[in-house]
Amino acid sequence: MESLLSRRQSNGGTTALTDWGIASETGRLKEVLIGPVDHFEWRSGNSTSRRHMEAGERYDANVAKAQYNEMLDVYRQTGVNVHFLNAKKEQPYSIYARDSSVMTPWGPIISQMYSPWRQTEWLTALEFYTKQNIPIFDVVTAGNFEGGDFMLIEPGVALCGYSGERTNEAGMNQVKGWFEKEGWELEGIKFDPHFLHMDVQCVMVAEKLAAVCTAVAPQSLLTWLKGKGIDIIDIPYKEAMELGCNIVSLGDERVLIPSDSLTLRDQCNARGLTVFDPDISMITKGGGGVHCMCQALKRDEK
Repeated sequence: MESLLSRRQSNGGTTALTDWGIASETGRLKEVLIGPVDHFEWRSGNSTSRRHMEAGERYDANVAKAQYNEMLDVYRQTGVNVHFLNAKKEQPYSIYARDSSVMTPWGPIISQMYSPWRQTEWLTALEFYTKQNIPIFDVVTAGNFEGGDFMLIEPGVALCGYSGERTNEAGMNQVKGWFEKEGWELEGIKFDPHFLHMDVQCVMVAEKLAAVCTAVAPQSLLTWLKGKGIDIIDIPYKEAMELGCNIVSLGDERVLIPSDSLTLRDQCNARGLTVFDPDISMITKGGGGVHCMCQALKRDEK
């Protein structure tokens, strides 16, 4: 029985949405949700931004907004319809729309955020879905769960990293149970909380192709990806910690990559992918890249 905050059928068999929903990270992107830049600023509670702040660097809002708009131009040039979360002063990190919800074939899952200063972001995500009449698949209640740790590798297969912080085992297991009831495989991979989210270490680039920092990725992840026949572009540790893995597949062999992601840009070009590479360095130094800023709402699968 459906409720306001859950259309999920408890025994599985939930019908997929038709106008919304995704089944992978690599289908052709049609609709995307982006977080607002209006109140964004670097916060010392994020280890990446803290590292840059301690090095004497300073956030420049004007530069960040110009870079943000350059990124939005890529989506518009490639035919993606862009939606936005409402900007709220008390939610400076809602620019990273990846975390407060995740889209599935059956509708969005509302997350349970770890950081105290981000714990109200779920409400802003819920407001967006309600306004758009997008029904909610379910809400995580068992533990912490953030979208940066979750990705749909391909139809029928999902991955969720958990460090015990941003996403913990209880939150991961709750979502895993939902997916398994729907006939999907969901692989949970434990990793060191030093790496914040799974999408710092691993992101899908195209069908059967992932960017992975093999120097730090758990061996269990590498083994699992290999078992799925997924080829790996290896990203150096230094680049990964500056969000060098954190990219967006636009589908149809096209990728959105920050200009500083030199290794991945060169490797994608060498493989014949079409690369869009705006400079978003003022934003990535705050702790999140283009993947962190977006939540795919609709993709067309082959």
